[in-house]
Amino acid sequence: MKILFTGGGTGGHIFPIIAVAREIRRIHPAAEFFYIGPKDEFGQYAFSQEDIKIKTVPAGKLRRYVNPKSILANIVDLLFRTPMGILRAFFYIFYLGPDVIFSNGGYGSIPATVAGWILGVPIFLHESDAIPGKANRFAARFAWEIFISFRKTPYFPEGKMILIGNPIRREIMTGDRKEALEFFKLDDQKPTIVVFGGSQGAQRINDVILEVLPEMLKNFYVIHQTGEKNYEQIKKEAAIMVPDPELRKNYRPFSFLQEADLKDAYAVADLIISRAGSGSIFEIAAAGKPSILVPLTESAQNHQSENAYGYAEGGAAVILEEGNFSPHFLLERIKYIFARPEELIKMTAAAKSFSRPLAAKVIAEYLVTFLTP
Repeated sequence: MKILFTGGGTGGHIFPIIAVAREIRRIHPAAEFFYIGPKDEFGQYAFSQEDIKIKTVPAGKLRRYVNPKSILANIVDLLFRTPMGILRAFFYIFYLGPDVIFSNGGYGSIPATVAGWILGVPIFLHESDAIPGKANRFAARFAWEIFISFRKTPYFPEGKMILIGNPIRREIMTGDRKEALEFFKLDDQKPTIVVFGGSQGAQRINDVILEVLPEMLKNFYVIHQTGEKNYEQIKKEAAIMVPDPELRKNYRPFSFLQEADLKDAYAVADLIISRAGSGSIFEIAAAGKPSILVPLTESAQNHQSENAYGYAEGGAAVILEEGNFSPHFLLERIKYIFARPEELIKMTAAAKSFSRPLAAKVIAEYLVTFLTP
């Protein structure tokens, strides 16, 4: 059984593929996994750890901002990079002979999905966001089935959609609170707030957190994923903002939380502050944690805002649009939530109600059943 994965180059595309691959391997240990997509160091490292063989191809993308440079880049990508990527993917797929293609979307998925369609390979799509990206809207015409994460997902044919949720790695849900407290060197004297900015961090979130950090640390422990590029600078600025070494002991900055650390962060969190990428939302929901979501304004098709409101309509999260994401407003919302224990209980229940922790397993079983005579 040969399964070919494809998708864009961010963590939001990579981790669902890893989650599905792990579940397929549990069902069918002899399955072989391959990936075709754009060159990406993080993805190459992550996939190599999962024994997913990688082939890189050029992949052009459509830039939404309008200026002479972006227009020229779009023309080059449309006329040269994308056709070259499709041609290279065609030969890879022809010689590989996969039984099925599973695409998680993003501009990097176009070469493999088009080439696979030409070669007659069955294609299954997964859409992580509430508003599909342009790549998946285009690829939907080639797909046998489309797995969706949010109930209200436009643009796809009704007969092809299956509501599944966003696949998450089951391993990050196995944290133990007692062990997590020991790992982070914390206790239960204060609630713990975990701050995520996505796999690359988020400068706006980092800036606001630094401004409110002195007040937050008086009443809370703070675990802060800063992003690797921002880590050293954030540490220096935190030392300036919180000169009291005793108070600073309540702060735990990390450049990036690896899987083993991430499961502990979810286990110990009493509240999570995060961007509104689909991967983050479904992990937070599976962990059953109250959250404050800050949608990224510049996200394509405004999908983070749609994700956030689709999730929060059941009461699982508070949404702070970036225009309202000020230090004062954030601190007031945190105090408001923790001053009402019943609100935390409702948010926890709503998060668990929304969650679909078995999405990866369901997709894996679907694909294996499809390929089993």
